[in-house]
Amino acid sequence: MAKKSRFESGAGAHGQGVDLAEVKRLLAFMEENGLEEFEYEGGGVHIRLKKASVKPFAAPAGAAPVVQAPTAAAPAPAREVAKPSAPAADVHMIKSPIVGTYYAAASPEAEPFVTVGARVESGQVLCIIEAMKLMNEIESDVAGEVVQILVENGHPVEYGEPLFGIRVGKK
Repeated sequence: MAKKSRFESGAGAHGQGVDLAEVKRLLAFMEENGLEEFEYEGGGVHIRLKKASVKPFAAPAGAAPVVQAPTAAAPAPAREVAKPSAPAADVHMIKSPIVGTYYAAASPEAEPFVTVGARVESGQVLCIIEAMKLMNEIESDVAGEVVQILVENGHPVEYGEPLFGIRVGKK
């Protein structure tokens, strides 16, 4: 059952439109309390936030998305995906900075950005996360060897969810 909350406050907007810092605070409040919907009224502003469903992304007619999820008729190529486990001391976890849909490659026909065993450099693109029709490149913040890929192509990811395990400094 979906959790809902209603919150009213005069702080934040002061009748001048939406205060983005206040919206970020409200989104953090939703995440911390496991809320799926949130309604905010204050200072003449009414905001209703609702967690996105995990339905597949469908682009509007005429739009040409850079990355498309694989269709049922064309199954995604098999990939090595590790089951989440306690990371070793020398394994750095790359976590999702946003909520969205994980894509291993720039297009369905393209090779994945990285595979298990691949050497990566700091700043190298590891994957794409599509959020609100924007394609966000996720880069490695360390150099090393990819030892775990923890997400399946085309699957939804949450903020802070582990995506990759990288053994730091591995040559």
